[in-house]
Amino acid sequence: MISWLPIAIAAQIILGSAAVFDKLLLKKRSIDAWSYTFWFGILGVFAVFLVPLGSVAVPLWAVAVAIISGASFIVYAFFLFAVLEKIEASETLPLIGSLSPVFTLLFSWIFLSTRLVAFDFLGFIFLIATGFLLFLIEKKDFNARVLIYILLSSIFLAISHVTSKIVFNETTFIAGFFWVKIGGVIFALALLLFGRIRRDIFEKSEHTAARSRWLYFANRGYASLGSLFISGAIFLSEPALVDATQNLRYIIIFLLAWFLLRERFDGKILLGKLAAAVLITIGLGWLALGEYARNLPPINVSRPISWGVTFSKIFSEQLGLDWRENFDAILTELQPKKIRLIAYWNEIERARENYDFSELDWQFERVRRLLIKPDVILVMGMKTPRWPECHVPEWALGLSTEERESALRKYLQVVVEHYKNDSSITMWQVENEPFLMFGECRSRGKDFLKKEIALVRSLDSSRPILVTDGGEFGLWAVVAKYGDIFGTTMYRKAYPRLIGPIFGVVEYPIAPNYFRLKEEVTRSIIPNPSQPFLVIELQGEPWSPKHLNETPVEWQLEIFSPKYFRETIDYAKATGFETYYLWGAEWWYWMKVKNGHPEYWDVAESVLNAHQ
Repeated sequence: MISWLPIAIAAQIILGSAAVFDKLLLKKRSIDAWSYTFWFGILGVFAVFLVPLGSVAVPLWAVAVAIISGASFIVYAFFLFAVLEKIEASETLPLIGSLSPVFTLLFSWIFLSTRLVAFDFLGFIFLIATGFLLFLIEKKDFNARVLIYILLSSIFLAISHVTSKIVFNETTFIAGFFWVKIGGVIFALALLLFGRIRRDIFEKSEHTAARSRWLYFANRGYASLGSLFISGAIFLSEPALVDATQNLRYIIIFLLAWFLLRERFDGKILLGKLAAAVLITIGLGWLALGEYARNLPPINVSRPISWGVTFSKIFSEQLGLDWRENFDAILTELQPKKIRLIAYWNEIERARENYDFSELDWQFERVRRLLIKPDVILVMGMKTPRWPECHVPEWALGLSTEERESALRKYLQVVVEHYKNDSSITMWQVENEPFLMFGECRSRGKDFLKKEIALVRSLDSSRPILVTDGGEFGLWAVVAKYGDIFGTTMYRKAYPRLIGPIFGVVEYPIAPNYFRLKEEVTRSIIPNPSQPFLVIELQGEPWSPKHLNETPVEWQLEIFSPKYFRETIDYAKATGFETYYLWGAEWWYWMKVKNGHPEYWDVAESVLNAHQ
């Protein structure tokens, strides 16, 4: 598959260098908006040279949209030239380079249903930030009319790019490009119908001419190649992303002006332009990662997939359930082949060095009795699943950090020694998302995870150790290097602490290939790249700012419907992992027995039973 990004980069390099060559060829301050706009549009006639390369037959409505696109591009050019009559390009072009991508994204969202995924969105933000930075560092001589022209120029460029994408979606590149350019030619010729504009065009053409007509038109042809590449990139990708790359053009202009025109910049402007170059590089890097992720080899859809669940006694109780009844229902009705149980420190060691395993022992006894081939992950540590994430006994809260860490390791030792002869345990999980800044947690000691894992290995070297991290924001390589198996969370809808109070529950703009790319990058860094990767928490319940038992059921049904649950399972399959632990078994049961909504339980049962 051809990637749009190298084409867009090449286009911006061409257009940036063409702008510098224009500066060498044209008379200073010789821009006339109407004259420039006319000849700018007329040059589109060279699109006829593409006709022998392919058919230009398209539906009549597509011709109409293409003409609108071409005309919009010429209107954009007019307002751009009108601005350049009054102020320097360096004062206005970067602002257009940041505003037009925003308008393009807005129009694409409305007319093309465009939704940028994480890598693309991050790249987009960095790229438009570049334009705003370049605009801010320049001396500005603006008035209201100039600002209006800049705004209109940005809007019409956005309209042109979005409408051209609509045409490209319905036809070939050659046909779409031809009619868009012909649309521009038609609009430019229409300007001759107006007497005053016609006089401006022909009377001022000589005044605005370049020192060498042949060199000027050769440079226009060179710039047209850049325009062709821009259209090619839009044909292959999202217009907003292509539009955002135009700020690279101004970095090219800066570099060529520095080296070819010997222009010099003072400290503030030079520093700002160098910072902009860094932002451009980062933005293009994010876009490149997005392209790489999209072009990963297809996953094996027929691969064997194992499904499991996590059970939390404290969450079941919080929902007002009989946790034993809840647990038995999970084992007998859902019959998961894999289950993750939790050794909560604050429940097992309520009093210092007084350990009570009765409730967890009961869970193990039921697993051994009710499951044919029990496969248990036992989670232990200070940070374990469910809010408040860190489950510390009250007596340990007043200890110093090192005293608390020492007491924690003693508890870990007792847990491992108590269960290491239980054949149903297939792996130990030490801590849960230990480095993710989430939850109500105390400070941790130096190398706490390394020390805990070393302790568990010294007590039982026969079982692998699982370590986990957040799927969306976690730095997997930081955690994965410690364990034998790595587990990631996978949440699509969340209530972020920083923006949740403003925007509510948000859906992460993350495509399945995000996880595939993240896995590849992590494996290339960690010491044991062949270790298994699995999804330890696949979202199966709504994320609410309040406890779910305090949240209206109607809201929960809206935020996380049974249909969305099924879509989440399909999404997870597309990420390519082979083992998934569903999150929310207690909530499914609560929705079924307390709220009359068995749909979630039924979805989970169909998934788990289909993969027995």
